[in-house]
Amino acid sequence: MGAAGLAGILVFGATACGSDDGDDTADPTTTLAAPASTTVAETTTAVTYAGKTSSDEQFPEGLHGVRYCEVLLLHNDAGEFVADVWNTIGENECPQADWDALDPAAIAKEHQALVALKNGPRYWMLDTIMSDIRADAETTTFGALGMFKAATVRLGRELPNQSPYVGRDVVRDTVFRFRAGSEIHELTDPDGRVYVMQSYSVQIEPTLTIDRLADLGSVLTLPAGWTFSSRTLTADLDVLSTDGLATVVQDDLQNTYQAADTVVGA
Repeated sequence: MGAAGLAGILVFGATACGSDDGDDTADPTTTLAAPASTTVAETTTAVTYAGKTSSDEQFPEGLHGVRYCEVLLLHNDAGEFVADVWNTIGENECPQADWDALDPAAIAKEHQALVALKNGPRYWMLDTIMSDIRADAETTTFGALGMFKAATVRLGRELPNQSPYVGRDVVRDTVFRFRAGSEIHELTDPDGRVYVMQSYSVQIEPTLTIDRLADLGSVLTLPAGWTFSSRTLTADLDVLSTDGLATVVQDDLQNTYQAADTVVGA
């Protein structure tokens, strides 16, 4: 498998904004079943849930439209694949010249990794994250780009063959907040399970911009029964991980979405 294909597989963990101390591999051939019901609620008030409060918001000034990049370092740990995920959020907005200058082969050699993968540039669609992700986070520099260690993802003994529109469980404890007035973009699978876009990518389609996202339904190659839609929020929307897990899918342009199985309002 080439580096590009491997990067597509690992991006599910890379955009997790959390740490993973266990095996999070899911059956790559099976789409996860929809829940019995999906609760969708919106709120404009301060909330406390999942051990998080509004005071735990990361980057309260807002992440919507903020550009970021990641470097993934793949290691072998006692026969299992482990990916360390390094992210530019809060360090810089990944200037293109600095990003282009990174040499994955040199980075892998320097960090004694099996392979180094570049994931990005990407742009956040959410506004804030409630998480302790940056608490005492390790930092380093790749070329001219400062990054912090956002996650360690254990992939198991075999790399999953993850295709677009197939769910993958990611271990994380986060609340993603989309503020009132934001336009959000959603995938709905044949069972009615809704996934909210958390970030969009310019890796496959470099000309993609935030203003073009509402038209993705005419661009994506959606599987039978899947739909794409956009709407503008009239109140804040908070998307939670469920029992420490978030189900994430990507479309065929590597835009990333989280299942909205638990959306809590006050």
